[in-house]
Amino acid sequence: MRPRKTNTVFAVIALLVALVGLPAFDGWSMGSRVPTVGMQAEDFSLIDMEGKSQSLSHYRGKIVLVNFWATWCKSCTTEMPAMQASFDKLRDKGFVVLAINELEDDAKVREHIKQYGYTYPVLMDRDNKVANQFGVFGLPVSVFIDQEGRVQEYLKGGLLTEQKIDETVARIHKQEPVKAAALR
Repeated sequence: MRPRKTNTVFAVIALLVALVGLPAFDGWSMGSRVPTVGMQAEDFSLIDMEGKSQSLSHYRGKIVLVNFWATWCKSCTTEMPAMQASFDKLRDKGFVVLAINELEDDAKVREHIKQYGYTYPVLMDRDNKVANQFGVFGLPVSVFIDQEGRVQEYLKGGLLTEQKIDETVARIHKQEPVKAAALR
């Protein structure tokens, strides 16, 4: 009788582990961990609004602002004009914005982008995999990545301004010390 009871206990434990572990593989789970400032950013590949695959590594040699957003997020949509202004001003100096939309319908996102005339690349994170990869929990989140692909600044919440973007890009160009920040 003893072996059967032991097997049942192991079966129950295995089932509990499986049930608890499943959310980690599901697109709706929370972000894993915030990337460490100064470390290499993990590459990703997502589809843009034109249906083309875009990867972070494609932009190596440029300063990249990876911004996680959604149309329903007021702070996200409030900071987008500043991102566009900085993109317009700095793209010839090796700056790019990758706006990563989380889990929204293509038509809704396309309408939003068209309505406001944004021209930077907008990528669709349909299964939330990249947001999880970057430890995103709550929106907006902005990650500045340098020309070598290293995370230089991680901003959670708050509001990006044109001045903040311009100062961060200038600091990265000068290769000043890296920092982590949380805006409130």
